[in-house]
Amino acid sequence: MALGDPFDFSGKRIFIAGHRGLVGSAIMRRLEREDCEVLTAPREELDLTEQAATRRWFEANSPDAVFLAAAKVGGIGAHAQAPADFLFDNLMIEANVMEAAHRSGAQKLLFLGSSCIYPKHADQPMAEDALMTGLLDPIHEGYATAKIAGIRLAQAYRQQHGRDFISAMPTNLYGPGDNFGPTTSHVLPALIRKAHEAKLAGADTMEIWGTGSAMREFLHVDDLADACVFLMGHYSDGAHINVGFGEDISILDTVRLVNEVVGFEGEIVHDRTKPDGTPRKLMDSGRLMSLGWKPQIGLREGIAQTYDWFVQQLESGAIRDLS
Repeated sequence: MALGDPFDFSGKRIFIAGHRGLVGSAIMRRLEREDCEVLTAPREELDLTEQAATRRWFEANSPDAVFLAAAKVGGIGAHAQAPADFLFDNLMIEANVMEAAHRSGAQKLLFLGSSCIYPKHADQPMAEDALMTGLLDPIHEGYATAKIAGIRLAQAYRQQHGRDFISAMPTNLYGPGDNFGPTTSHVLPALIRKAHEAKLAGADTMEIWGTGSAMREFLHVDDLADACVFLMGHYSDGAHINVGFGEDISILDTVRLVNEVVGFEGEIVHDRTKPDGTPRKLMDSGRLMSLGWKPQIGLREGIAQTYDWFVQQLESGAIRDLS
């Protein structure tokens, strides 16, 4: 694993597939510091699951590089209920975008995967070479299979056509633009919302699932965006690369940190009939950090920034229904 020939953003046309999502919008913010033209295509104008439409868009716009952040995403419940949708849609998006990028002569493409690609019982922290060494978590299998296929497809275009397609696997993300839905959000935005609701209600207690002993790693999405730009600019290798914060924290300590930031002073109550989930989930990001990149946003700072954004969205009416 080594740094490749630099990709110069100056004057280039950069397509962000999925620019309205958590990751895509963060990459847009990060690219404001680069001298490049950012291309976007809202879903109502371009459905990336449609091959012909995707090829026409690439032929008409000829991007020099592509950040492939578009994906069908969801939490545990969604993955369990609609495995075919998550497998099919994500396979179509990545296949159509990579083929169109190849045909239109794009210089570089960065495919974004997920830590779900690793076996359910992978050794911790999870290194890149843990891929395909054990069974996937059955709940996330459809989504994870599609992301593994995306890695292999990027490698195949590199092998057969000499395309500089690379892949990055981020850990658990959070930040402005996150999903705070009461049934669809991931753990950190769910905790922020729950603490805010408890504070508004003047509640004495806030309930969490399980013991809170499970360990999780959280990376601010702006740090991920910075890593993506770093990798696009400097990394060239067929091997996928992990992007994480490098440290984990217990769910209970995360709850305490969230409550401190939000200003909820009530008691934390445990529903021990509910599961803790996987005991630990930490990425080994040593390869990326050895190349010279490191995250800059600490967890407390990131939670405070995300909470401020959440409150602003509530006040503007962009997020509703706190019942």
